[in-house]
Amino acid sequence: MNSTSRFLPRRLVVATAVFGLLFTTLSAAPLKVAYSDWPGWTAFAIAEQKGWFAEAGIEVEMLWFEYVPSMDAFAAGQVDAVMMTNGDALVTGSTGAANVMILVTDYSNGNDMVVAQPGISSLKDLKGKKIGVEIGFVDHLLLLNGLKKAGMSESDVELVNTPTDQTPQVLASGQISAIAAWQPNSGAALKAVAGSKPIYTSADEPGLIYDMVAVSPQSLASSRADWVKFIKVWDKIVAYLADPKTRSDGIAIMAARAGVDPAEYAAFMSGTQLVSLKEGTKFMASKSDGFDSVMGSTKIADEFNVANEVYAESLDLGSYIDASLMLEATGM
Repeated sequence: MNSTSRFLPRRLVVATAVFGLLFTTLSAAPLKVAYSDWPGWTAFAIAEQKGWFAEAGIEVEMLWFEYVPSMDAFAAGQVDAVMMTNGDALVTGSTGAANVMILVTDYSNGNDMVVAQPGISSLKDLKGKKIGVEIGFVDHLLLLNGLKKAGMSESDVELVNTPTDQTPQVLASGQISAIAAWQPNSGAALKAVAGSKPIYTSADEPGLIYDMVAVSPQSLASSRADWVKFIKVWDKIVAYLADPKTRSDGIAIMAARAGVDPAEYAAFMSGTQLVSLKEGTKFMASKSDGFDSVMGSTKIADEFNVANEVYAESLDLGSYIDASLMLEATGM
């Protein structure tokens, strides 16, 4: 919904004295946010539909994309913010699209997975076989983490670079032995091939993939107070989905946004661990190494990106993570 359609009816009926105030509202540019079909981000459709951004005193224009095009839109300056993983925030930044992560919405808890053909029961069974995965993206990192735990390395398998939204079709073609993808693509792959199953998921390594809201430094500088209000709305979304009285309504809104059956979508929810502001603030503010902090996880993602020549040298990670807005929003 754009700003014109929200306010035009009022413009036709209000008195001239009120028009000046309304014009002021219309002149204020909305926060433009690109989001895609990951459950932790689709949840923002609830706030949009319920009018919670307006209640918070901000105008937000949520723009729906496929994942990669959402980052392309951000890089092109078409939006102020984009929802992406902590690792992909680095990749996006390395291409010149500077960004600052200001909110952690969730961590993947099973929705990112390696799905294998029938008869394959473990990563070790994939030795010498082809795996479809989008090279350099988070599920490539997930796969490498799994291979390492299984005592293997990337050289033990043959990776086939595959756009994530095409992984279901590629698995169904029978030309590869497994794919690595996130929901709803991983679920679609499971449906596309009878007898296929997940053999390694993000639930095996919580914190490997944090899901974030990242904004441009320019927007953060000019609209910091509005972004704090945006962050506060997130807690309302989490509470709505946690309440048994409203959870099904929230999931129905998310399912409609993603174009997935509500019952099917409900099954995705456990694989995305939504975090409240207080929980997320701890992950954001911590400087510890390892997967229990955004910084620790991002360091690992940075090492992965350099090792895979996504970019040449480690980035200044401190410039990508700003916990101060979440701290302000929670009063911690």
